[in-house]
Amino acid sequence: MAFITTEYKTTGENFYNITSLIKSTLKHHLDAFDSKKQRTSGLLCIFIPHTSCALTISEAFDRNATSDVENFLKHLAGRNLPFITHTTEGTDDSPSHMKSILLQQSMNLIVENGEILLGTWQGIFLAEFRDDPKVRNIHLKFMPDSD
Repeated sequence: MAFITTEYKTTGENFYNITSLIKSTLKHHLDAFDSKKQRTSGLLCIFIPHTSCALTISEAFDRNATSDVENFLKHLAGRNLPFITHTTEGTDDSPSHMKSILLQQSMNLIVENGEILLGTWQGIFLAEFRDDPKVRNIHLKFMPDSD
């Protein structure tokens, strides 16, 4: 499968459930890549080339779960920390970088028979840490099993 880039438009700081986007993008490209459905198991790498947002897997059923994580990260990397000096793009600038390093910019997921293996309550989230809307690039690379 070729390298794939898709975009996601955020509306500001929030956790965005991108599970459906990732699944549909993978399915579309698997269908185009392997019309015989012979190489649909392997590893999917997802990467975002940004320093003020992150990827994570979290509970997708109850919105309060991601809200709690958001509040936890705001507590750890608040805007009023006395040592913050990187404010070139606003008061959310440095805290957004701090929050992003606590999560991840890439993840690997197992794909079996064209389906991403996730737990019952798990979802894939893009965590946006900037106040303003952003267009975020999401890169995907599927590496099929070698038989």
